[in-house]
Amino acid sequence: MLKTVAALIAAAALPAVAFAQPVADAVNQVVGVSPTGQIVGVTLTDGADSGDTAWVLAASALVLLMAAPGLALFYGGQVRARNFLSVAVQAGAVISVASLLWVMVGYTLAFGQVSGGWIGAGNAWMLINLDDVRAGTTVSESTFALFEMGLAAIAPALMIGTWVDRARFGWVVAFSALWSLLVYAPVAHWIWGGGWLAAKLGTVDFAGGIVVFTTAGVSALVVALLMGKRVGFPRAPMLPHAPGLTLAGAALLWVGWFGLNGGSALTASDDAASAILNTHLAACAAALAWLLIENFTAGKPTSVGFAKGALAGLATIAPAAQWVSPGAAILFGALAAVACYGATRLTRRRLEIDDSLGVFATFGVGGMLGALLAAVFMAPSLGGTGYAQGMNMARQLVAQGVGVGVIALWSAVATAIAALMVSLVLPMRVTEDDEREGLDLASHGERAWVHD
Repeated sequence: MLKTVAALIAAAALPAVAFAQPVADAVNQVVGVSPTGQIVGVTLTDGADSGDTAWVLAASALVLLMAAPGLALFYGGQVRARNFLSVAVQAGAVISVASLLWVMVGYTLAFGQVSGGWIGAGNAWMLINLDDVRAGTTVSESTFALFEMGLAAIAPALMIGTWVDRARFGWVVAFSALWSLLVYAPVAHWIWGGGWLAAKLGTVDFAGGIVVFTTAGVSALVVALLMGKRVGFPRAPMLPHAPGLTLAGAALLWVGWFGLNGGSALTASDDAASAILNTHLAACAAALAWLLIENFTAGKPTSVGFAKGALAGLATIAPAAQWVSPGAAILFGALAAVACYGATRLTRRRLEIDDSLGVFATFGVGGMLGALLAAVFMAPSLGGTGYAQGMNMARQLVAQGVGVGVIALWSAVATAIAALMVSLVLPMRVTEDDEREGLDLASHGERAWVHD
């Protein structure tokens, strides 16, 4: 039903779009009615299914909604008021540079025509030489490239939460650009582009638990160690200045995540519907479990805790959203709250690592946990969709463990190299005086709120 509706919406919208050729040449006629009475979807003459294409285009917009207003508000509400604008500007700049690099270089490095290798072929620089249909899908390759651009943009933007209050703006943009090419593009190829981890080991990742959240989380932890602690951490209280904005940002991320996980099915079908259902269930379970844990450990449940719990659940279900049952998704969420809350307390209180907004603990730990749990709950006996030919639970668990370990190690080493290389030209941190004054004024000459 979802596929049919999306197809009809796409067909209705076509007359309003100016094509180089007449619409009649661009779209096939409806070919008939199925034995069950359903209208057969309109398809593009190039072989792409218009219903699937319409859904992935809509999902792409939802993913970009996560990256731009979602993350900016979620992170911006958690910092002190004098640093709100700096977070928003960093988010916009990182998303912009990552998107441009994806079109120019990143897409062909990640999804170029190479099977089983370390990096994609250079057949699609600047997206010039794209196929009519992305191999293995029913969507046009330009649509596929657009959707994947959203994931490539949100991955480096996630790391902003680790260096708020103290990172120099120029370093942030330059590092994020280099990270996109050294870390994200190769890892995307290894798993999603037919690279060696997927082809030789069978490592799988449905919607970014390894490719997006493990890379960003581990890299954030490395940057936090290299950059050092904020002035006053951990003794001085650094309370969120606007928890309401954090909740609003989390809500945008929650809804946008339906596009991330549902769109990763690359088809307007039951696969997308089950991925969205599991996404919502995991977020609900994780948010409530986080509140319960907070109530027992801190005495009161908090709005920021609710937001972080939901996002922990979303990150944890991402690598397995389509392949597990709804009951398993609820368990993913509950385990995400326990693991990510524990990781937050460990890094901040025990180890005193100033990962300012908990990027590693929330997204990194969640993504790695979900990737490992996927190997277990994909089993048909547990309601999952089953394994690829020649794989079973034990083999899949090994493949997932090796994949997570290799990519975590690569992310750590490549991030350290990229961060230090950029710091030779642009210092990582602002001065102590600028940090005390706030980055809104010191770096951008503005204030979010001006009091008379």
